[in-house]
Order: sequence, then structure tokens, then C-alpha cells
Amino acid sequence: MSKRNKIIYWIATLWLSLGMLSTGIVQLIKRKEEIEMMKHLGYPEYLLMILGIWKVLGVIAVLLPKLTLLKEWAYAGFFFTMSGAIISHLIMKDSFGDIAPSLLLLVLTIISWYLRPVSRKLTPSTTSF
Repeated sequence: MSKRNKIIYWIATLWLSLGMLSTGIVQLIKRKEEIEMMKHLGYPEYLLMILGIWKVLGVIAVLLPKLTLLKEWAYAGFFFTMSGAIISHLIMKDSFGDIAPSLLLLVLTIISWYLRPVSRKLTPSTTSF
């Protein structure tokens, strides 16, 4: 892995982790704004707790060394969560300002996943948790 790619990977991964951790915590504490947004999008309030827990656990999986299979699941979860959020906002005809945070986290997820070092990739010999 080139030095440039390694730097881009870590910047994207740390920024992704900060974004997922902060939104996960906000969802766990059920801020009023989050509850209102979930209602606006048509989702039940209890989904905030589920998303918050999984985001925090996903950040831990992405940042810890090894755990390659768990990392793949975390990246997949981030991808589906953020793409689902984007689609939900588009269906509700929300502004770009409402869509942008999810779009940014989706792009960071893709960059982090694509540029991850070999030691963090799932290979036939690393298919264990």
C-alpha cells in the first residue's frame, strides 16, 4: 500500500468513525431532533436505539486490528444504513442539507473499505472473527 493511500485510508476511516460514533451516541441518547427526524421519515422511535448500538459497535470493529470478518459486516452495515438514509430522505423530498451528512458518511465508508490495508481485508485464511 502506498503512503498516499495509507494516509487517505486513515483520514477517511477516522472521519467515518467519528461521524458514526457521534451520530450513534446522539441516537442512543434520543435527542429531540433525532426523534423528530425519525418520525418525519416514518420510522419508529425505537429504531434509534438499534441504530445507535450498531453504529458504536461497528466503529469498534472497524478500528480494532484483525477481526476481518467482523469489519466486513461493519462496513456492510454502514453502507446499508447510510444508503437507506439517503433513499429515505430522497423519498421524503428533503433538502440536500438533510441528505449531505448521510452522503458524506457513505462516501467515507466506501473510501475506507476500498483503501483498507491487506491486514484488514478478508482473505480465505482470515475468515474467522
